[in-house]
Formats: sequence, structure tokens, C-alpha cells
Amino acid sequence: MVNAIVLINVERGQVNPVAQQIIDIDGVTDVFSIAGRYDLAAILRTESNEHVAEIVTVIIRGIKGILATETLIAFKAYSKSDLDAAFSIGNEEINNK
Repeated sequence: MVNAIVLINVERGQVNPVAQQIIDIDGVTDVFSIAGRYDLAAILRTESNEHVAEIVTVIIRGIKGILATETLIAFKAYSKSDLDAAFSIGNEEINNK
């Protein structure tokens, strides 16, 4: 599984319509409107780097109103549920008492 974060700048007044189009793309799991240098952050989870490239360069960059993107590829994913499971290993006896 390839995880990527796409940071997106959009034209003024286009945050909501662009976000709605991006969330409908297969492989995009979340879209956040954000404060700071970028307007939107999209989270991608795909089967390959090639699929990330297609989503970003063909589909997302083809959406009217997008000015620029920056893509960050994740090396490793950390999630709260994964960490909770890792720390509970060996504690089954304690939790079952």
C-alpha cells in the first residue's frame, strides 16, 4: 500500500467545489481544508506509486480551479490503532483478569 499526502492550492472561492471533486476520486480517502500555505490536503492510499502519479498528474491536476500541488510520499505509516495494538502485545493476561 502506498500512502501519499497531496497539498493543493486552489483559486479563490474554489475550496469547496474542488474538495468535493477530489474526494470522489478512487484512491483518495480524505480531503481536508487547511490553514497555512496550502488550501487543501488530500490523503491517497493506492496500490502503487504509478497509481499515485496518475491520480495527481492526470486526475487532480486536471480539475479546474487547482493552481498547484505538492505530493509527499509516506515511507512508513503510523496510526493510533496500530500503536495501541503494538503496546497491548503481552498484556492479554493483565487485560483478561
